[in-house]
Amino acid sequence: MGTIALFSGQGSQYEKMGLDLMQQDASLERIVQDASLVLGFDLYAILADADAQTLSRTIYAQPAIMATSLVCLEAATKRGFTFNAVAGHSLGEYAAMVASGMLSFEDGFRVIKARAEAMEAAAQVSDGAMCAILKLAPAEVEQICAETEGYVVPANYNSSVQTVIAGEKDAVERAAAACAAKKARAVPLAVASAFHTKLMQPAADAFYEAIKNVQFHEPKVPFYSNVLGDVRTDFSDMPKALAEHMVSPVRFTDELAAMQANGIDTFVEFGPKNVLTGLVKKTLKGVTAKNCENCETLEGVFA
Repeated sequence: MGTIALFSGQGSQYEKMGLDLMQQDASLERIVQDASLVLGFDLYAILADADAQTLSRTIYAQPAIMATSLVCLEAATKRGFTFNAVAGHSLGEYAAMVASGMLSFEDGFRVIKARAEAMEAAAQVSDGAMCAILKLAPAEVEQICAETEGYVVPANYNSSVQTVIAGEKDAVERAAAACAAKKARAVPLAVASAFHTKLMQPAADAFYEAIKNVQFHEPKVPFYSNVLGDVRTDFSDMPKALAEHMVSPVRFTDELAAMQANGIDTFVEFGPKNVLTGLVKKTLKGVTAKNCENCETLEGVFA
């Protein structure tokens, strides 16, 4: 049986995330310091001092979550943690690329800098929104979106009872209200725009231009893809694939099913909060799911 390293997505950020691990082991600070050199700003200061509103800005949230995830992974690796496969939710795929050797550390942060800048710019000119719909089957959510006036589509298939919708703000609100009328729970997400929809196409185009010459390698372990909902085997044009990722739904439920079918029985999430750990527990039976985000949960990985 196997162990997979999972990496957190955007929206899971919180103030001072990862600091206690770096305070316990000062050598982990190197990850944030080296990332800062690539990013062109002091990422440690963002983690240590930024308020929630600043930290939620895409240009800061994405590299901050990625660095925190890699700090958590390094802390566990130094204790003997090993993994047989990797996956991430949206933004988390980039930490997974670094962890699997698909991208070098420096190129990983060059790519995430380009992604965050492109998405921040696109968010400023599009009136997009995202909302999690709980306690309603994905097929029902799809039907409501299709019947709603304006542009709104399923963007994240997170579990059998959680689908995130995204699109034009008014259309998202109308669809969320229609879902709520069917006794679903609608939770607006604290993100800047409608990620994983066609509203991100300008960002995807700019992102592709920025990363088209970055060198990607075949990963050392299987890499599960949000777009495919399964293991990715074609790495011949990753810049194109990552641009497509930006405007395509996240098929995380399919990924989890594929992981279990391929013998993965232990899931360890690295990064802030434990959103993916919760999705694993809701979706799969007979597996172990843990998260690592601070000193306490690091101990739990080895319990």
